[in-house]
Amino acid sequence: MLLADLLVVDFTRLLPGPYATLRLSDMGARVIKVEPPGGDPARVIGAKDAPAGIVFLANNRNKESIELDLTQEADVTKAQALISRADVVIESFRPGVADRLGIGYQQAVRLNPRVVYCSLTGYGQTGLNKQRAGHDLNYMAISGMLSQLVDSSGCPIVPHVQWADHLGAFAAVEAILGALYQLSQTGKGSYLDVNMTDALLGMLTTHALAAQCSHSTHGLTELSGELLCYHIYETRDHRFVSLAALEMKFWANFCEAAHHPEWIFAQMKTVSEDRELYDALCELFATYDLEYWTTFGERVDCCLQPVLSVDEALASEYVQQKQLAFTMKTESYGELSQVWTMAGGANLQAKNELVKEPPQLGKNELGEEF
Repeated sequence: MLLADLLVVDFTRLLPGPYATLRLSDMGARVIKVEPPGGDPARVIGAKDAPAGIVFLANNRNKESIELDLTQEADVTKAQALISRADVVIESFRPGVADRLGIGYQQAVRLNPRVVYCSLTGYGQTGLNKQRAGHDLNYMAISGMLSQLVDSSGCPIVPHVQWADHLGAFAAVEAILGALYQLSQTGKGSYLDVNMTDALLGMLTTHALAAQCSHSTHGLTELSGELLCYHIYETRDHRFVSLAALEMKFWANFCEAAHHPEWIFAQMKTVSEDRELYDALCELFATYDLEYWTTFGERVDCCLQPVLSVDEALASEYVQQKQLAFTMKTESYGELSQVWTMAGGANLQAKNELVKEPPQLGKNELGEEF
């Protein structure tokens, strides 16, 4: 296991921090989740008329849970005992709160000079928004990312995936792994100020230049869905396929296999430039069901893939063959399919035959090691 023997003390809640520590756990780290009285609010998110919160179940497997009231001196002492032994500490309070509770970086580094301490917040520890409350949708809005996700009328949509939360978690894990490498070289710990808004903005390198150089508000025109060869088409059974034949060889393969070699010349035409051809392509895809086009894409080297639901993706031959999903037994829902967070996760977890469901609140106690 890549991170075997690494101890992570996790003071975060909801989605970004727990997803970050889940990724560390999937690489073998031991994660102790410190929860407030009543537990992480994620324990009830998505639990309407259900026995347990889906967000909590999805992001806290293989962790330990300790319930501490950080307004009480005795529990702060316990938290500090954890910090003194931790390799990594991660928290998601507003700036200044961890310090007031007695678990901030300055307190942590006095207890443990080698600690890698990560603060994962919405806007960071500095700047005019640092004390503002927010959630995924806010961070996407202010970063410019939400403007890239619009409906046909140009109105921003509410994404079904929490991009800011997940990308913030990726950024936190990336920073933590870098800090652990630095620790191995210098013996010095680190303080990491990671936030979700910056993580989103950092993805827009191409879009930032496109806005300046070509006055495009949606990145590269070639990748915006305007090209006929890079588009989503509806099938006869009202499903969808993604065609991404950007290179001529793939577009030519598609046109020839579809018995329309006369279309090859129009590879880089846009929907607005050649509406007649666009309508013809729509008619072609609407002639057959998704199953036909799925087989077509497997047979013809043309960058054509079906748009699958999450359930379909989990059950797909691709996921099953690579062992990217596994079964987790839970008291609340019975057996559930889950996915590894890391590429090649099945190999990373090869020695971990037992996947433990997320812990009950306060299930664990401080051992003698602390």
